[in-house]
Amino acid sequence: MPCTTILAGKKATADGSTLVARNEDYGHAFNPKRFIVVTPDKQPKDYQSVTSKCKVDLPDNPMRYTAVPELESTIKKVGWWGEAGINEANVAMSATETSTTNSRVLGIDPMNKKGIGEEDFVTIVLPYIRSAREGVKLLGKYLEKYGTYESNGVAFSDKDEVWYMETIGGRHWAAIKVPDDSYIVAPNWFSITNFDFNSDDTMASDDLEKMIQDNHMDIDHSGNPYNLRHIFGSHDDSDYEYNIPRQWYIQKLFNPSDVHEPDDPDLPFAKKPEHLLTIEDLKYALSSHYQHTKYDPYGLEGTDADRHAFRPIGLQRNQELSILQIRNDVPAKIAGVQWIAFGPNTFNGIAPYYTNVLDTPETYRDTKEHFNIQNMYWLTHAITTIADEHPFRYSASIEAMKQSTLAAGRHVLLETDQEVQELAGEELQRKLQQANDKTAKAAYDTAMKCFGECVETGSLKIRLNY
Repeated sequence: MPCTTILAGKKATADGSTLVARNEDYGHAFNPKRFIVVTPDKQPKDYQSVTSKCKVDLPDNPMRYTAVPELESTIKKVGWWGEAGINEANVAMSATETSTTNSRVLGIDPMNKKGIGEEDFVTIVLPYIRSAREGVKLLGKYLEKYGTYESNGVAFSDKDEVWYMETIGGRHWAAIKVPDDSYIVAPNWFSITNFDFNSDDTMASDDLEKMIQDNHMDIDHSGNPYNLRHIFGSHDDSDYEYNIPRQWYIQKLFNPSDVHEPDDPDLPFAKKPEHLLTIEDLKYALSSHYQHTKYDPYGLEGTDADRHAFRPIGLQRNQELSILQIRNDVPAKIAGVQWIAFGPNTFNGIAPYYTNVLDTPETYRDTKEHFNIQNMYWLTHAITTIADEHPFRYSASIEAMKQSTLAAGRHVLLETDQEVQELAGEELQRKLQQANDKTAKAAYDTAMKCFGECVETGSLKIRLNY
């Protein structure tokens, strides 16, 4: 279930917000998702993982938070998989970026099949933290106590800081603060490079440096700071076609004058973008498929082998994209915004939703297990199924839908930010929910218009025409 993550510090964005973005991908085309609010009364008290049967002792004081979990009908089979959300303290969490490791690590610290994993992380951490640093510390505590059965990257943010955390073996971890003026891209392999154990901007399990030294793991002979990617990551042949090119392409978008090769295993972990980043930049990057290069599967450049050389970022296994935005130019009561897109990102629009609410719009909340055109998730898949066959034929409708969805959402935010200045409590939440419903209606209507245009255009080209 590979994903792609982009994180941006507050001085790297155009409006001074912190941004945490991740495509949630799956092993095949369909894994229906829903966008919900989990209120304290709905937060599980006696938590047990479905995958590993691990029981986790949770605190008694959960906060309200948003999440993008499995459907109610499948939770008992596979677990919650909350994936991404913002809590009432305006702390965001995205989990996880499935990562890589190597045999040296696993020989020292094997995976724990009875531990915690992606299924659990958001549910057991996000309702209980009041800063990004607290998130790292709490998840680190759980990893050391319960262990994990997989390698993962996890992101936390608040209005000031963005942190990226990577699990190491069964019970170890490391985390680093994203520089305020920089962004990072994590493409399914161990990403952290220059890690200084003496810095205030890093955290790790207590014995991690000792583990490196005792087991001769510092293959660069560098000492502190260490290149953790070289120590704990993989360099498999598959990385060069599956993981590295995604990081290369997004860095190419944000730093076009800095030339690298798409199979460079030493791409920088953090970079200062050549222009301040926007929601539009992150959405384009996470919907991309190597446009304007010979590696674009829809392109006309290069050979057929070139066009299928690298795994795209936007692909049919995208299930949802959440861009978690904590804004610094508005009051805290409206600072948290979760931008949501369902289905394959190459063919969808993204819309913003206030997170200081008690419920979410129906078309995002009540996703059905099987096809239902009333659900944004399934509507996106319908558009994708038509447009993929002839992407150039439908490109005008797709691009208009993307732009209109973003513009309508931004307009609702702008109007609502002004209208709720004097509101508080339940009155404020009702107003924000009304704004979210307005945004959802605009997004759905725009997607339906695009769907209709695709049907009308395609109907003129069907082969049963005499």
